[in-house]
Amino acid sequence: MKNEKTKFFSAKNVAYLGVLLALVIVLQVFSGYFKVGTTALSFVLVPIVLGGMILGVWGGAILGLAFGLVVIFDALGGLDPFTLLLLTASPASCALTVILCIVKGVAAGAGSALVFRLFYNKNKYVATFLASAAAPIFNTGVFAIGALCMGGTLTQVFSALGMEVSSYSVFYIVFVLCIGINFFVEFAINLICAPAVYIVDNAVGKRIRAAKGAK
Repeated sequence: MKNEKTKFFSAKNVAYLGVLLALVIVLQVFSGYFKVGTTALSFVLVPIVLGGMILGVWGGAILGLAFGLVVIFDALGGLDPFTLLLLTASPASCALTVILCIVKGVAAGAGSALVFRLFYNKNKYVATFLASAAAPIFNTGVFAIGALCMGGTLTQVFSALGMEVSSYSVFYIVFVLCIGINFFVEFAINLICAPAVYIVDNAVGKRIRAAKGAK
């Protein structure tokens, strides 16, 4: 977190935002290619958290919004059959799915940035880890709330995908079939990667500032 007061859309901030936006788009579009067995490895929250740490709440929110929009376009392009079925099940399901994709992304970015800001002055390393942990919690938490509201639609979607789940409760469908181990994998990836990249960014930034000051 920087002490000097600079406008959000300064040249440096826009450059950071552009790079992180590109990472969000690439990591989400190609997320299906990162797998261990049948478990997908999602790295997309890492640049979102970094954006929140470096650029603040607005940066995290913008990157989270981009994440949500890419999820929707991925589905419409046939890269995410599950989300596509939710979008096409009914007008109500389509509207709720779009809102859910956007809100959970924005919540992950803005929420992690707020957590980072809250704890930064106490201990910057603790703040970094807490912010990294907060992103998947916000992302999955909002998804779970929205998915619980679509219990009947979820049953239809799984049936369309060849899975008979009519005998399962909506809680089992949401927390075991939809979320399952993916949350813990996403949580672990974010907790390991985001602090490491942020610490490297801080170290490089200090060296650049030191080199400029020595001139």
